[in-house]
Amino acid sequence: MSPIPANASGDLSIRVYYEDTDTGGVVYYANYLKFFERGRTEWLRALGVDQRELAAREQMMFVVRHADIAYRQPARLDDQIDIRTTVADLRASTLVFQQQAMRGGELLASATVQICTVHATTFKPIRLSPTLRDLLNKALH
Repeated sequence: MSPIPANASGDLSIRVYYEDTDTGGVVYYANYLKFFERGRTEWLRALGVDQRELAAREQMMFVVRHADIAYRQPARLDDQIDIRTTVADLRASTLVFQQQAMRGGELLASATVQICTVHATTFKPIRLSPTLRDLLNKALH
């Protein structure tokens, strides 16, 4: 894992495909969860966190505990949207992400997502390792 710049945030650009939409060509509401998941995954990847390696080496996985989503405007077929991801809070075994789906300067949806760290086989909560905690702390400051 490599050091990261202060106040790290991630942006992921996504094209809306036909498979993402309903019959009216509007992004199906549940697909924002997928878009936000991709945003968190790429944010972690940019920090040097390989989730597959983390599960194998430290027996740790990230799971969603709670998600609160507000929808404002629809995204449509062929739109280019940006998923913005930042960490709002970091605790012993949880991270809280703030995420936005944007089209240009227009807010389409926003979410607060709480992630817990669990053991890869028992699924019981476990603390972040000191190395991972230090890396994530740097993203907050």
